[in-house]
Amino acid sequence: MCRVAFIPARGGSKSIKLKNIKEICGKPLIYWTLDAAATCTEIDKIYVATDSEIIAETVRNYGNPKVVAIGRNPQNTTDTATTESAMLEFAEKSQIMEIGKTGEIKEIEEFDEIVLIQATSPLLKAEHLTEGINLMQQGFDSVLSVVKQKRFIWQEKNGITQPVNYDFTKRPMRQNFDGYLVENGAFYITSRKSLLQSKCRISGKIGLVEMPEESYFEVDEPSDWDIIEHFLQKSQTKSQKAKPNFSQIKALFTDCDGVMTDGGMYYGESGEELKKFNTKDGMAFELLRNKGIITGIISGENCALLRRRAEKLKTDEIHLGIKDKKSLMESILPKYNLNFADIAYIGDDINDIELLKCVGFGCCVADAVEQVKRTAAYITVAKGGGGAVREVAEKILQ
Repeated sequence: MCRVAFIPARGGSKSIKLKNIKEICGKPLIYWTLDAAATCTEIDKIYVATDSEIIAETVRNYGNPKVVAIGRNPQNTTDTATTESAMLEFAEKSQIMEIGKTGEIKEIEEFDEIVLIQATSPLLKAEHLTEGINLMQQGFDSVLSVVKQKRFIWQEKNGITQPVNYDFTKRPMRQNFDGYLVENGAFYITSRKSLLQSKCRISGKIGLVEMPEESYFEVDEPSDWDIIEHFLQKSQTKSQKAKPNFSQIKALFTDCDGVMTDGGMYYGESGEELKKFNTKDGMAFELLRNKGIITGIISGENCALLRRRAEKLKTDEIHLGIKDKKSLMESILPKYNLNFADIAYIGDDINDIELLKCVGFGCCVADAVEQVKRTAAYITVAKGGGGAVREVAEKILQ
């Protein structure tokens, strides 16, 4: 299964000139949605389709190998051109021109699913994309993002005005009003096959991902910009309270079972124990090592299988059968001239809590026990064995 994100970003915006790369809360608008897509471990490649060299250069400066800026047919960049026309142009080709000084021809990966992401929805998060992708895996043909609105709608038809979604003689209180779901335009997911057959971004059995109320707003007009900027500033203020100094992180240590694996216990016919590891996590160790970041595995379990995995990953440290992980870390720090603030650690169970409290960036997987979730500064979108180590590694490296 190959899954790509597709972000249309034309340069001809009339209301706000070059709005897709206009700076908002410290970075270009499109970087907010690139952050969401790049940190979503289920997305393999991100294509930004644009007719603007300036936008393409900004996208290249984002500096993530998953992200590629590609060209668009001029016919699909006019004010009247539909988003579907750009999606179909992309889906129908096996090669496309990468925008750049060389005009290099890029091979488009053979993808199975396409995630349409709108650059004008900067409140999108990786967890929203993951939720939508999970719905696709549960049997939906398409998925779109929505937001709940609690407004009373009226319509006028043939000179008669009447309510659409409530009885005005029995006006409900807001807390008792279910409201209705509205597309917020943040993202849509469908298969390549369905897109080519229906010529539409959604078709078949459709699933919904409900996003927070503030995500109702898209950046279309200058007034939208002010509203979105307010919500982004609010979100930044909230996250900065617990945001680690990633430039200080010099080492990543992780538990094994329940983090690098799904925690399951598998046995072969002859009784040998088996474990399933995620290749994305394997690449995470290589990426960290290439950047000079120390890596290690600290596990309460002691078995030859874990040691062989650690040796294959070329981790700097491997410690098995450890009951007191905090004390062990205290003994490791002097070896590398480190402090606890320099360490990122990923755990999933109660024997990880004391160490999580001490390190500079304490993380846990999405299916960790609740006590650990309350302790961790960051909870991954991925579950144990689902690329959680890669997710944390990318946050550190970015």
